[in-house]
Amino acid sequence: MRDQNRQFRLAKRPEGKPDHDTFDLVETDVPDPGPGEALVRTRYLSVDPYMRGRMSAGESYADPWEVGDPLRGGVVGEVVESNGAGFEAGDIVTGDLQWADYATAPGTALRAVDPDLGPVSTALGVLGMPGRTAYFGVREVAEPGPSDTFVVTGAAGAVGSVAGQIASLAGARVVGFAGSAEKVAFLEDELGFDAGIDYSATDDYGAALDEAAPDGVDAYFDNVGGPITDAVFDRLNVDARVAVCGQISLYNATERPTGPRKLPGLVSKRARVEGFLVGDFAPRFEAATERLAEWVASGDLQYRETVTEGLESAPDAFLGLFEGENVGKQLVRVSEPDE
Repeated sequence: MRDQNRQFRLAKRPEGKPDHDTFDLVETDVPDPGPGEALVRTRYLSVDPYMRGRMSAGESYADPWEVGDPLRGGVVGEVVESNGAGFEAGDIVTGDLQWADYATAPGTALRAVDPDLGPVSTALGVLGMPGRTAYFGVREVAEPGPSDTFVVTGAAGAVGSVAGQIASLAGARVVGFAGSAEKVAFLEDELGFDAGIDYSATDDYGAALDEAAPDGVDAYFDNVGGPITDAVFDRLNVDARVAVCGQISLYNATERPTGPRKLPGLVSKRARVEGFLVGDFAPRFEAATERLAEWVASGDLQYRETVTEGLESAPDAFLGLFEGENVGKQLVRVSEPDE
């Protein structure tokens, strides 16, 4: 156990894209757990696009951090000390904790991680929030069926890669947008997508869609927004369903762009556009995780993790999300089990 605790804090609110000056790494004492709390040593830290909204003071579905606040995210860690938290030293848990070597949390805010379901890192990826987001967004919102064409943006990321595979398991034809030829190969060769589109290699997203989805789009899982979504909306079929999960193309915009007006087309196509938050499905998380674990165990669901080493690499890992550097789930490995 370290004598000191390293912790990242929000140094300033970014204007546009965050940079390294957004983050402040400080040393503090290792905290003591209060009544009902556990002290957790971080094993893996998750970085996710939604955290960009928490760095700003404007409207977001997650409460903003104040300047000087510790940054927070999904963590898998080992309980070092429990003060009536309902866990024992050595237990592996997950929860929303600080970007730090050590953090305390109430036992009620932690969930046990079952290592029999898969590597503990998967509790932050395919068997965690991203996997559940894909699960509910596909099955409850986009609802693809055997005769449908399903399109997903951010398809090589943590959510999109799982969403496309779940749609494929439902019998849909799956088309994914990703940012490189290597990522397209990952979609088609490893994940079994029917077609991938390298958005970095074309300026005509509509033409690319016409080739990959000649019968139009029945279900759309949107992680990105922007011009790609404009092109998809022009190709929605009657009774199409759109699940709006994220808009990463707009997260660093200093002004909200106004694109082509797409609402009239929704009228003629009787299309349904629905935003959703995975937290709305919290009472069913356990069932979703069990189903995802079954698919992983059977080989029906593949996953990839991109792991950077050391707490100090967390800002680089986060900033890389906006450059498309990760394939699958982006994680930071903070410590090893024997440390």
